[in-house]
Amino acid sequence: MSSRNLSAWLFGLVLSASFPALAAAQAQCDGDFASFLKGVEQEAIANGVSPQAAAGALKGASIDRKVLSRDRAQGVFKQTFLDFSSRVVSQARLTIGERKMKEYADTFARAEAEFGVPAPVITAFWALETDFGAVQGDFNTRNALATLSHDCRRPELFRPQLLAFLKLYELDDVETTTTGAWAGEIGQVQMLPRDILTYGTDGDGDGRVRLKESAPDVIMTAAKFIQSLGFRRGEPWLQEVKIPQNLPFEKTGLGGTLTAGDWFQMGVQPRNGDTKFSNLPAALVLPQGRKGPAFLAYPNFNVYLEWNKSFIYTTSAAYFATRLAGADRYDSGNPEPGLNDNQMKELQTILQARGHDVGEIDGILGSGTRAALQKEQQRLGVPADGWATPAILRALR
Repeated sequence: MSSRNLSAWLFGLVLSASFPALAAAQAQCDGDFASFLKGVEQEAIANGVSPQAAAGALKGASIDRKVLSRDRAQGVFKQTFLDFSSRVVSQARLTIGERKMKEYADTFARAEAEFGVPAPVITAFWALETDFGAVQGDFNTRNALATLSHDCRRPELFRPQLLAFLKLYELDDVETTTTGAWAGEIGQVQMLPRDILTYGTDGDGDGRVRLKESAPDVIMTAAKFIQSLGFRRGEPWLQEVKIPQNLPFEKTGLGGTLTAGDWFQMGVQPRNGDTKFSNLPAALVLPQGRKGPAFLAYPNFNVYLEWNKSFIYTTSAAYFATRLAGADRYDSGNPEPGLNDNQMKELQTILQARGHDVGEIDGILGSGTRAALQKEQQRLGVPADGWATPAILRALR
């Protein structure tokens, strides 16, 4: 895609997302579907898509009721790190990942040379998103995006993606029959159309970007996208450590100001013995408290959070990449039991009543709930590791 001059078209798409256009889109979502499609077609043409491509891409489009059902019934991520990571970072996936890194070694080397992103980082996302292309989703992408754009809940998010899909259709990178995830993500690393337009890279030299079929296209595009999220060349992302039990645990968690060297001076020890990145900022993350696995998260860890906001998914993906890079399996430790869904919601309600911002009461031990819990643990004089247990819930009742 980098060989094509898309900057002017993308600028036009940004302009199309202006307030007047979005207001019109909101109004159209209240109208009939045929009128909505005609409005999308006209907007695409105004932004440089040929009339033939715009009409061809939308011909036969229909509302997918299953997409609406999925959108309204989104689940929330409530597994623990040990449960989720032990399931997704399987030996089978590691073996396939290592095989892929060897099979496409030249492409991975080119991706790292151009974008600074090493093979294990790309491969871990490739594995977790679609099992290396085996499970890409079976929703018709055109219809999914049209459905979500026409729906009045979030047209401002999905209409630009539908317009981008029309441009990809004109470039012969998708068809009206292309399938993917229910929310419009396409291909082996599940990217939305606008991101494909911006970061899509022709890795196999055929002049197209085919993220459903072409592994070289997948590797190069993922590398460029990850670079855009802020990945820093030559730096680590996650490092397992052993910790003493007399740490100032209130300093743990994301968003701190310490360096790896600061943690080392407090007795934190890398399991692999590598301290060469002592000068880098590093957060000590304890997914299941001080008695469970412990990791130093370096600046590149933020890239994983940009990819997916779930702390558990993010940490598992980063851990998976360390395994592909040669790290040993983590020491699972012996963490205290956590809370069930109702107990977690009760804890969040208590924390909110005490003036803490925990966001939505959703039963998820996310970053906001962890930070609030650490403050209450510190107030109670117990190790402020941010792990929610029945004991701390009883103490706060």
